[in-house]
Amino acid sequence: MKYSEKIEKVQPSATLGITSKAKAMKKEGKDVVVLAAGEPDFDTPFFVKEAAEKAIREGFTKYTPSDGTVTLKEAICRKFSRENGLKYNTDEIVVSNGAKHSLYNIFQVILNPGDEVLIIHPYWLSYPEMVVLAGGIPRFLATSQKKGFKAISGDINAAVTSKTKAIVINSPSNPTGVVYNREDLKEIAEVCVSKNILIISDEIYEKIIFDGEKHVSIASVSEKAKKNTIVVNGVSKSFSMTGWRIGYMAGDRDLVKKIGILQDHSTSNPSSISQAAAECALTHSAEDWVEENRKNFEKRRDVLFGLLSGIKKIKPFKPQGAFYMFCDISATGMDSATFCGRLLEEKQVAIIPGKPFGADDHVRISFATSTEVLEKGVGRIREWIGSL
Repeated sequence: MKYSEKIEKVQPSATLGITSKAKAMKKEGKDVVVLAAGEPDFDTPFFVKEAAEKAIREGFTKYTPSDGTVTLKEAICRKFSRENGLKYNTDEIVVSNGAKHSLYNIFQVILNPGDEVLIIHPYWLSYPEMVVLAGGIPRFLATSQKKGFKAISGDINAAVTSKTKAIVINSPSNPTGVVYNREDLKEIAEVCVSKNILIISDEIYEKIIFDGEKHVSIASVSEKAKKNTIVVNGVSKSFSMTGWRIGYMAGDRDLVKKIGILQDHSTSNPSSISQAAAECALTHSAEDWVEENRKNFEKRRDVLFGLLSGIKKIKPFKPQGAFYMFCDISATGMDSATFCGRLLEEKQVAIIPGKPFGADDHVRISFATSTEVLEKGVGRIREWIGSL
Protein backbone atom coordinates (compact mmCIF):
# COMPACT_ATOMS: atom_id res chain seq x y z
CA MET A 1 0.00 0.00 0.00
CA LYS A 2 1.27 3.44 -0.92
CA TYR A 3 -0.03 6.02 1.53
CA SER A 4 -0.59 9.74 1.10
CA GLU A 5 2.40 12.03 1.43
CA LYS A 6 0.58 14.00 4.12
CA ILE A 7 0.06 11.09 6.48
CA GLU A 8 3.65 9.91 6.01
CA LYS A 9 4.83 13.27 7.37
CA VAL A 10 2.79 13.01 10.57
CA GLN A 11 4.17 11.49 13.78
CA PRO A 12 2.08 9.41 16.21
CA SER A 13 1.09 11.06 19.49
CA ALA A 14 3.83 10.60 22.10
CA THR A 15 1.40 11.22 24.95
CA LEU A 16 -0.94 8.46 23.81
CA GLY A 17 2.00 6.15 23.12
CA ILE A 18 3.51 6.47 26.61
CA THR A 19 0.10 6.19 28.25
CA SER A 20 -0.72 3.03 26.29
CA LYS A 21 2.59 1.41 27.23
CA ALA A 22 2.09 2.29 30.89
CA LYS A 23 -1.41 0.78 30.84
CA ALA A 24 -0.06 -2.39 29.22
CA MET A 25 2.58 -2.70 31.95
CA LYS A 26 -0.11 -2.26 34.59
CA LYS A 27 -2.12 -5.07 33.04
CA GLU A 28 0.97 -7.24 33.40
CA GLY A 29 0.80 -6.56 37.14
CA LYS A 30 3.61 -4.01 37.33
CA ASP A 31 3.35 -1.18 39.85
CA VAL A 32 3.46 1.71 37.38
CA VAL A 33 3.11 5.30 38.55
CA VAL A 34 1.49 7.28 35.74
CA LEU A 35 2.36 10.99 35.70
CA ALA A 36 1.47 11.42 32.04
CA ALA A 37 -2.25 12.10 32.07
CA GLY A 38 -3.66 14.81 29.84
CA GLU A 39 -7.00 14.83 31.59
CA PRO A 40 -8.32 15.71 35.06
CA ASP A 41 -8.63 12.78 37.44
CA PHE A 42 -11.85 14.17 38.92
CA ASP A 43 -15.14 12.62 37.82
CA THR A 44 -17.64 14.43 35.61
CA PRO A 45 -20.08 16.39 37.84
CA PHE A 46 -23.16 14.43 38.90
CA PHE A 47 -25.58 17.02 37.57
CA VAL A 48 -23.99 16.68 34.10
CA LYS A 49 -24.44 12.91 34.20
CA GLU A 50 -28.07 13.40 35.18
CA ALA A 51 -28.63 15.68 32.18
CA ALA A 52 -27.20 12.98 29.89
CA GLU A 53 -29.41 10.32 31.45
CA LYS A 54 -32.45 12.56 31.03
CA ALA A 55 -31.60 13.09 27.35
CA ILE A 56 -31.43 9.33 26.83
CA ARG A 57 -34.72 8.68 28.65
CA GLU A 58 -36.45 11.38 26.59
CA GLY A 59 -35.21 9.94 23.32
CA PHE A 60 -32.72 12.65 22.42
CA THR A 61 -30.74 10.09 20.47
CA LYS A 62 -31.12 11.17 16.83
CA TYR A 63 -29.11 13.37 14.50
CA THR A 64 -28.75 17.02 15.41
CA PRO A 65 -27.57 19.85 13.14
CA SER A 66 -24.00 19.07 12.08
CA ASP A 67 -22.60 22.16 13.79
CA GLY A 68 -24.46 21.63 17.09
CA THR A 69 -27.86 22.18 18.61
CA VAL A 70 -29.24 25.69 18.83
CA THR A 71 -29.72 25.41 22.59
CA LEU A 72 -26.09 24.37 23.14
CA LYS A 73 -24.91 27.23 20.95
CA GLU A 74 -27.06 29.60 22.97
CA ALA A 75 -25.45 28.28 26.17
CA ILE A 76 -22.01 28.82 24.63
CA CYS A 77 -22.91 32.39 23.68
CA ARG A 78 -24.08 33.08 27.25
CA LYS A 79 -20.85 31.57 28.57
CA PHE A 80 -18.72 33.84 26.36
CA SER A 81 -20.70 36.89 27.45
CA ARG A 82 -20.71 36.02 31.15
CA GLU A 83 -17.13 34.84 31.55
CA ASN A 84 -15.11 36.41 28.74
CA GLY A 85 -16.91 39.65 27.93
CA LEU A 86 -17.45 38.48 24.34
CA LYS A 87 -20.65 38.82 22.35
CA TYR A 88 -21.34 36.11 19.76
CA ASN A 89 -24.46 34.98 17.94
CA THR A 90 -25.30 31.34 17.38
CA ASP A 91 -24.32 31.60 13.70
CA GLU A 92 -20.79 32.42 14.87
CA ILE A 93 -20.44 29.12 16.78
CA VAL A 94 -19.60 25.57 15.69
CA VAL A 95 -19.75 22.61 18.08
CA SER A 96 -17.34 19.78 17.29
CA ASN A 97 -16.11 16.45 18.63
CA GLY A 98 -13.70 18.03 21.11
CA ALA A 99 -11.50 21.13 20.94
CA LYS A 100 -8.93 19.12 18.97
CA HIS A 101 -11.54 18.55 16.27
CA SER A 102 -12.32 22.29 16.24
CA LEU A 103 -8.64 23.07 15.69
CA TYR A 104 -8.30 20.46 12.96
CA ASN A 105 -11.31 21.90 11.14
CA ILE A 106 -9.93 25.44 11.35
CA PHE A 107 -6.63 24.49 9.74
CA GLN A 108 -8.40 22.51 7.03
CA VAL A 109 -10.54 25.50 6.13
CA ILE A 110 -8.01 28.37 6.31
CA LEU A 111 -4.81 26.85 4.87
CA ASN A 112 -3.63 26.46 1.31
CA PRO A 113 -0.42 24.62 0.36
CA GLY A 114 2.58 26.67 1.51
CA ASP A 115 0.69 28.85 4.00
CA GLU A 116 2.63 29.26 7.23
CA VAL A 117 1.35 29.09 10.80
CA LEU A 118 3.34 30.54 13.68
CA ILE A 119 3.47 28.20 16.67
CA ILE A 120 5.04 29.25 19.96
CA HIS A 121 7.65 26.80 21.23
CA PRO A 122 7.24 24.68 23.31
CA TYR A 123 3.87 23.75 21.83
CA TRP A 124 1.11 21.20 22.16
CA LEU A 125 2.35 18.41 19.96
CA SER A 126 -0.74 18.22 17.72
CA TYR A 127 -0.56 21.80 16.41
CA PRO A 128 2.22 21.26 13.85
CA GLU A 129 0.85 17.89 12.76
CA MET A 130 -2.57 19.43 12.11
CA VAL A 131 -0.96 22.20 10.07
CA VAL A 132 0.94 19.65 7.98
CA LEU A 133 -2.22 17.60 7.40
CA ALA A 134 -3.88 20.75 6.06
CA GLY A 135 -1.02 21.37 3.63
CA GLY A 136 0.47 24.20 5.64
CA ILE A 137 3.93 24.80 7.06
CA PRO A 138 4.48 25.16 10.82
CA ARG A 139 6.96 27.90 11.77
CA PHE A 140 8.17 27.92 15.36
CA LEU A 141 8.75 30.91 17.63
CA ALA A 142 11.52 29.92 20.01
CA THR A 143 11.21 30.73 23.71
CA SER A 144 13.22 29.60 26.73
CA GLN A 145 12.64 28.61 30.33
CA LYS A 146 14.93 31.47 31.37
CA LYS A 147 12.53 33.95 29.71
CA GLY A 148 9.42 32.29 31.09
CA PHE A 149 8.53 30.45 27.86
CA LYS A 150 6.71 33.54 26.57
CA ALA A 151 6.71 34.97 23.06
CA ILE A 152 6.37 38.74 22.95
CA SER A 153 4.95 40.93 20.22
CA GLY A 154 8.43 41.75 18.90
CA ASP A 155 9.18 38.05 18.41
CA ILE A 156 6.00 37.65 16.40
CA ASN A 157 6.61 40.76 14.32
CA ALA A 158 10.10 39.53 13.40
CA ALA A 159 8.84 36.07 12.44
CA VAL A 160 6.10 37.18 10.06
CA THR A 161 6.64 36.55 6.35
CA SER A 162 4.49 37.09 3.28
CA LYS A 163 3.28 33.50 3.70
CA THR A 164 2.19 33.81 7.35
CA LYS A 165 -1.53 33.02 7.58
CA ALA A 166 -2.12 32.52 11.30
CA ILE A 167 -0.65 32.21 14.78
CA VAL A 168 -1.70 29.84 17.56
CA ILE A 169 -1.99 31.29 21.08
CA ASN A 170 -2.47 28.75 23.89
CA SER A 171 -3.08 30.31 27.32
CA PRO A 172 -2.84 28.63 29.76
CA SER A 173 -0.35 26.57 27.80
CA ASN A 174 0.23 22.88 27.38
CA PRO A 175 3.01 21.90 28.13
CA THR A 176 4.49 24.89 30.01
CA GLY A 177 1.51 26.27 31.91
CA VAL A 178 2.35 29.80 30.77
CA VAL A 179 -0.45 32.37 31.12
CA TYR A 180 -0.53 35.50 28.96
CA ASN A 181 -1.96 38.58 30.71
CA ARG A 182 -4.10 41.27 29.10
CA GLU A 183 -1.17 43.53 28.27
CA ASP A 184 0.75 40.65 26.64
CA LEU A 185 -2.28 39.76 24.55
CA LYS A 186 -3.07 43.35 23.63
CA GLU A 187 0.42 43.83 22.18
CA ILE A 188 0.28 40.51 20.31
CA ALA A 189 -3.16 41.34 18.91
CA GLU A 190 -1.96 44.72 17.65
CA VAL A 191 0.83 43.07 15.65
CA CYS A 192 -1.49 40.41 14.24
CA VAL A 193 -4.17 42.90 13.26
CA SER A 194 -1.62 45.19 11.59
CA LYS A 195 -0.18 42.23 9.64
CA ASN A 196 -3.61 40.70 8.91
CA ILE A 197 -2.64 37.45 10.65
CA LEU A 198 -5.45 35.25 11.92
CA ILE A 199 -5.26 34.47 15.65
CA ILE A 200 -6.28 30.98 16.74
CA SER A 201 -6.75 31.13 20.51
CA ASP A 202 -6.82 27.76 22.25
CA GLU A 203 -8.38 28.42 25.66
CA ILE A 204 -9.21 24.87 26.75
CA TYR A 205 -7.39 25.26 30.12
CA GLU A 206 -8.97 28.62 31.02
CA LYS A 207 -10.49 27.38 34.31
CA ILE A 208 -7.25 25.85 35.61
CA ILE A 209 -5.21 28.89 36.57
CA PHE A 210 -3.17 29.77 39.66
CA ASP A 211 -1.57 32.49 41.79
CA GLY A 212 -4.54 34.81 41.50
CA GLU A 213 -4.08 35.12 37.72
CA LYS A 214 -7.17 35.68 35.61
CA HIS A 215 -7.81 34.16 32.23
CA VAL A 216 -8.07 36.70 29.43
CA SER A 217 -9.24 35.81 25.94
CA ILE A 218 -7.22 37.65 23.30
CA ALA A 219 -10.51 38.24 21.45
CA SER A 220 -11.63 40.48 24.32
CA VAL A 221 -8.77 43.01 24.18
CA SER A 222 -10.33 45.01 21.33
CA GLU A 223 -13.03 44.82 18.69
CA LYS A 224 -10.37 44.53 15.98
CA ALA A 225 -8.76 41.63 17.84
CA LYS A 226 -12.14 39.88 18.10
CA LYS A 227 -12.72 40.16 14.36
CA ASN A 228 -9.27 38.66 13.75
CA THR A 229 -9.58 35.80 16.26
CA ILE A 230 -11.03 32.31 16.32
CA VAL A 231 -11.59 31.19 19.92
CA VAL A 232 -11.42 27.46 20.63
CA ASN A 233 -12.66 25.94 23.87
CA GLY A 234 -14.61 22.99 25.25
CA VAL A 235 -15.84 21.22 28.36
CA SER A 236 -13.11 18.56 28.54
CA LYS A 237 -10.73 20.11 31.07
CA SER A 238 -13.03 22.54 32.91
CA PHE A 239 -15.71 19.95 33.69
CA SER A 240 -13.64 16.76 33.49
CA MET A 241 -15.54 15.62 30.40
CA THR A 242 -12.67 14.45 28.18
CA GLY A 243 -14.48 11.31 27.01
CA TRP A 244 -17.69 13.16 26.15
CA ARG A 245 -15.92 14.80 23.18
CA ILE A 246 -17.46 18.26 23.00
CA GLY A 247 -15.47 21.28 21.87
CA TYR A 248 -16.52 24.50 20.23
CA MET A 249 -15.19 27.48 18.34
CA ALA A 250 -16.35 31.05 17.81
CA GLY A 251 -15.36 33.45 15.06
CA ASP A 252 -16.17 35.19 11.82
CA ARG A 253 -19.60 34.21 10.48
CA ASP A 254 -18.38 33.27 7.00
CA LEU A 255 -15.49 31.20 8.34
CA VAL A 256 -17.84 29.45 10.76
CA LYS A 257 -20.19 28.63 7.89
CA LYS A 258 -17.38 27.00 5.92
CA ILE A 259 -16.28 24.98 8.95
CA GLY A 260 -19.88 23.83 9.30
CA ILE A 261 -19.82 22.66 5.68
CA LEU A 262 -16.61 20.70 6.33
CA GLN A 263 -18.23 19.07 9.34
CA ASP A 264 -21.34 18.27 7.25
CA HIS A 265 -19.22 16.07 5.01
CA SER A 266 -16.84 14.58 7.58
CA THR A 267 -18.08 13.79 11.07
CA SER A 268 -21.57 15.32 10.95
CA ASN A 269 -22.92 16.15 14.41
CA PRO A 270 -21.23 15.53 17.76
CA SER A 271 -23.03 13.03 20.00
CA SER A 272 -26.52 14.28 20.84
CA ILE A 273 -26.20 12.95 24.41
CA SER A 274 -22.87 14.69 24.93
CA GLN A 275 -24.31 17.95 23.61
CA ALA A 276 -27.11 17.79 26.18
CA ALA A 277 -24.53 17.14 28.91
CA ALA A 278 -22.34 20.02 27.74
CA GLU A 279 -25.32 22.37 27.64
CA CYS A 280 -26.00 21.50 31.27
CA ALA A 281 -22.34 22.02 32.24
CA LEU A 282 -22.26 25.48 30.67
CA THR A 283 -25.66 26.49 32.05
CA HIS A 284 -25.55 25.00 35.55
CA SER A 285 -24.17 27.14 38.37
CA ALA A 286 -20.96 25.13 38.82
CA GLU A 287 -18.55 27.81 40.06
CA ASP A 288 -18.02 26.07 43.42
CA TRP A 289 -17.27 22.72 41.77
CA VAL A 290 -14.83 24.29 39.30
CA GLU A 291 -13.13 26.38 42.00
CA GLU A 292 -12.68 23.40 44.33
CA ASN A 293 -10.91 21.45 41.59
CA ARG A 294 -8.80 24.47 40.63
CA LYS A 295 -7.62 24.76 44.23
CA ASN A 296 -6.78 21.05 44.30
CA PHE A 297 -4.68 21.44 41.16
CA GLU A 298 -2.88 24.43 42.65
CA LYS A 299 -2.05 22.48 45.83
CA ARG A 300 -0.75 19.59 43.76
CA ARG A 301 1.35 21.94 41.66
CA ASP A 302 2.97 23.35 44.77
CA VAL A 303 3.64 19.87 46.14
CA LEU A 304 5.17 18.68 42.87
CA PHE A 305 7.29 21.80 42.42
CA GLY A 306 8.64 21.44 45.94
CA LEU A 307 9.47 17.78 45.44
CA LEU A 308 11.18 18.27 42.07
CA SER A 309 13.11 21.35 43.18
CA GLY A 310 15.11 19.17 45.54
CA ILE A 311 16.38 16.83 42.81
CA LYS A 312 19.73 17.53 41.23
CA LYS A 313 19.88 17.56 37.42
CA ILE A 314 16.18 18.48 37.12
CA LYS A 315 14.98 22.08 36.80
CA PRO A 316 11.19 22.38 37.00
CA PHE A 317 9.30 25.37 35.58
CA LYS A 318 6.47 26.50 37.86
CA PRO A 319 3.29 26.80 35.77
CA GLN A 320 0.59 29.42 36.24
CA GLY A 321 -2.08 27.25 34.68
CA ALA A 322 -3.06 23.82 33.29
CA PHE A 323 -1.81 20.72 35.14
CA TYR A 324 1.66 20.00 33.75
CA MET A 325 5.16 20.77 34.95
CA PHE A 326 7.78 21.17 32.22
CA CYS A 327 11.23 20.22 33.51
CA ASP A 328 14.70 20.83 32.10
CA ILE A 329 16.69 17.57 32.15
CA SER A 330 19.69 18.73 30.11
CA ALA A 331 22.00 18.21 33.09
CA THR A 332 21.40 14.45 32.87
CA GLY A 333 23.00 14.31 29.43
CA MET A 334 20.04 12.34 28.08
CA ASP A 335 17.54 13.28 25.41
CA SER A 336 13.91 13.22 26.49
CA ALA A 337 12.98 9.90 24.84
CA THR A 338 15.90 8.10 26.47
CA PHE A 339 15.13 9.69 29.83
CA CYS A 340 11.44 8.73 29.74
CA GLY A 341 12.04 5.29 28.28
CA ARG A 342 14.61 4.34 30.93
CA LEU A 343 12.52 5.83 33.73
CA LEU A 344 9.52 3.73 32.69
CA GLU A 345 11.50 0.52 32.26
CA GLU A 346 13.79 0.89 35.29
CA LYS A 347 11.54 2.60 37.85
CA GLN A 348 8.02 2.13 36.41
CA VAL A 349 7.24 5.86 36.25
CA ALA A 350 5.48 7.18 33.14
CA ILE A 351 6.10 10.78 32.07
CA ILE A 352 6.10 12.43 28.64
CA PRO A 353 9.23 13.29 26.60
CA GLY A 354 9.61 16.91 25.56
CA LYS A 355 10.78 16.26 22.01
CA PRO A 356 7.27 16.15 20.46
CA PHE A 357 6.64 19.52 22.14
CA GLY A 358 9.76 20.92 20.47
CA ALA A 359 12.01 20.68 23.55
CA ASP A 360 14.14 17.53 23.60
CA ASP A 361 15.92 18.70 26.76
CA HIS A 362 12.68 18.75 28.75
CA VAL A 363 10.05 16.33 30.03
CA ARG A 364 6.40 16.91 30.93
CA ILE A 365 5.06 15.68 34.27
CA SER A 366 1.32 15.77 34.90
CA PHE A 367 -0.09 16.59 38.32
CA ALA A 368 -3.60 15.44 37.40
CA THR A 369 -3.36 12.84 40.13
CA SER A 370 -3.31 12.65 43.92
CA THR A 371 -0.50 14.06 46.08
CA GLU A 372 0.18 10.51 47.28
CA VAL A 373 0.84 9.36 43.72
CA LEU A 374 2.98 12.44 43.07
CA GLU A 375 5.09 11.73 46.13
CA LYS A 376 5.50 8.08 45.17
CA GLY A 377 6.44 8.90 41.59
CA VAL A 378 8.88 11.68 42.42
CA GLY A 379 10.44 9.50 45.12
CA ARG A 380 11.28 6.95 42.42
CA ILE A 381 12.59 9.66 40.11
CA ARG A 382 14.85 10.95 42.90
CA GLU A 383 16.23 7.46 43.53
CA TRP A 384 16.79 6.86 39.84
CA ILE A 385 18.54 10.20 39.24
CA GLY A 386 20.73 9.54 42.28
CA SER A 387 21.82 6.20 40.86
CA LEU A 388 22.89 7.57 37.47
